[in-house]
Amino acid sequence: MVILLSIGFWQTDIRIQQANKEKTTEEVSQVPVSREAFIEKIAPEAQKLEKQYGVLASISIAQAALESNWGQSELSAKYNNFFGVKSSAGQPSVTLATKEFENNQWVTINDSFRVYNSWQDSMASHAKLLFSGTSDNPQRYATVVQATDYKTAANGLVTGGYATDPTYADKIIHMIETYHLNKYDDK
Repeated sequence: MVILLSIGFWQTDIRIQQANKEKTTEEVSQVPVSREAFIEKIAPEAQKLEKQYGVLASISIAQAALESNWGQSELSAKYNNFFGVKSSAGQPSVTLATKEFENNQWVTINDSFRVYNSWQDSMASHAKLLFSGTSDNPQRYATVVQATDYKTAANGLVTGGYATDPTYADKIIHMIETYHLNKYDDK
């Protein structure tokens, strides 16, 4: 039994080493080593997008951190999707398991997520989505874009239907307050 376990660990280690060798130096250097490094990495892009689309930088940073587990989730690390954005027909996508809150309980489903060329593309797409809304409701996230404070914006995400998690706004607000992300806001 010990030999089988050792072989299993050895094979897993080889797969991890091979996967790491397949990553380019640029991809490896994009993985932040700390939460603070993640914030410092994306804050300038969030501030640029706030000026362009009106989405508070603190909201973008907090959502990216929460949705991507600080850039460490498979969806963000492999597919540059920092916001859990689902794909539409014709868009590059990957199918992954995700948890959704349905009928007052958490369920795991497989869903199709958008694949981006870079994390910057993911951030720009997120800001455009909040600014433009959806095809069925262009005003879906108007409250988020018009908000001058992060609490109003976070609650606007929930009323707009961004996430199924009933505590989503609280999590975003907590993230902003814990890491003082509102210092990046321009409004």
